[in-house]
Amino acid sequence: MSYLALPSSSSDRRLPMSKIAAPTARLTGEALRAGYDARPVLDGVDLAVAEGKLTVLLGPNGCGKSTLLKTLARTLTPDGGRVCLDGQDIHRRRTRDVAQRLGILPQGPDAPEGLTVRQLVAMGRFPHQRLWRQDAEGDARAVREAMAYAGVTDFAERSVDALSGGQRQRCWIAMVLAQETGLILLDEPTTFLDLKVQVELLELLVALAHDQGRTLLVVLHDLNLAAAYADELVMMRDGRIERRGTPAEVFTAENLKRVFDLDAHVIDDPRGGGPICVPLQSPLARSRREAQREVSA
Repeated sequence: MSYLALPSSSSDRRLPMSKIAAPTARLTGEALRAGYDARPVLDGVDLAVAEGKLTVLLGPNGCGKSTLLKTLARTLTPDGGRVCLDGQDIHRRRTRDVAQRLGILPQGPDAPEGLTVRQLVAMGRFPHQRLWRQDAEGDARAVREAMAYAGVTDFAERSVDALSGGQRQRCWIAMVLAQETGLILLDEPTTFLDLKVQVELLELLVALAHDQGRTLLVVLHDLNLAAAYADELVMMRDGRIERRGTPAEVFTAENLKRVFDLDAHVIDDPRGGGPICVPLQSPLARSRREAQREVSA
């Protein structure tokens, strides 16, 4: 299936011009069970992706975050339960129909060698195109707007593989934006990027939700960045959702211990940016540090 997706209605197609209302969730998973070969991963997961918000999936490695994202995106067929997109079972929809409503950016996507940024972003228009129905002007407009919003216009004619990691990731996000879909799923989009670049990408994703009313579901590993930028956090462990809510509600020392087995203080950002996790040193680490101080003294 294509990585990308677009809306089917004209109102959805012109998202930059108006916000999407946020009533009933368009994308839901009900009693989802899924895995790989004979290894189950998800165990009866229920999730309704909050409309017009940035929702972040958190959890330890192997807990099922990426599996849940793939199942919701229709790239992985569940062994039980169902995924509904706009009120219909996603597996009973045609692939093109799904690709016109839901966009996904997987982990570590690769562009064909020599592809320019403009060509990559234009791939986001594929779900709209038919042999008998072309809209070259509309496609060109969507590509221009997506590149401008993602901040990649200045290197539109450069080869994607000649760019830095952060620049490439912005290009992939621009490709998804060129589809003008209201639903976007991203699997670890900040992995292997410098902290400054991670922050810039997350601010871009927040703007998509808050300024354009898009609905985003993102897998992240960095706890503090997730708490700082997410509207909602979904904490997973062992294939199940353990906690869900705003960062203020669920980003607590008790939940970090329960979900990650992490001993930590949670403090409020003095500038009002949300809760911050400060891991506690183990007794052994503290004793070693104290011994080093004594030697230094």
